[in-house]
Amino acid sequence: MGTEKEVLLTQEGYDNIEKELEYLSTEKRAEIAERIKIALGFGDLSENSEYDEAKNAQAANESKIAELENKLRYAKIIDESEIDTKTVQVGNTVRVLDIEFNEEESYTIVGSTEVDLSQNKISNESPIGLALLGAKKGQIVEAQAPAGIIKYKILSITK
Repeated sequence: MGTEKEVLLTQEGYDNIEKELEYLSTEKRAEIAERIKIALGFGDLSENSEYDEAKNAQAANESKIAELENKLRYAKIIDESEIDTKTVQVGNTVRVLDIEFNEEESYTIVGSTEVDLSQNKISNESPIGLALLGAKKGQIVEAQAPAGIIKYKILSITK
């Protein structure tokens, strides 16, 4: 697969992945195995949709387990104590002013696996995330968005 890139995670994000992995590889795995066993009891496998569904669920679950294990293997935990607020970095919350619309917004920059747009958690790899990274308070940055270029003035950087 070539070189894997590291996955930036907060401690909370890492713990959440660990919890999900634990659930998928124990309870969920056992539940699917039980479904397969029951489906096998129905006899003829060639027309047994319960069996097919259970096997598909098993494949999907195993694939998700592998994906989570991979994330943990390449995880780089963001050390909260190392995050400063002089420049924008992963883990910071940035208050910006959208110059065109004169609207203030707040974004928290996170690794790509912890993105949650409903909480304004944006990826360090997204156009806005990339534009903000490394910027200082008072600086104006330009983000290349689908709708065109957005200019933001950085009002504050917190963690």
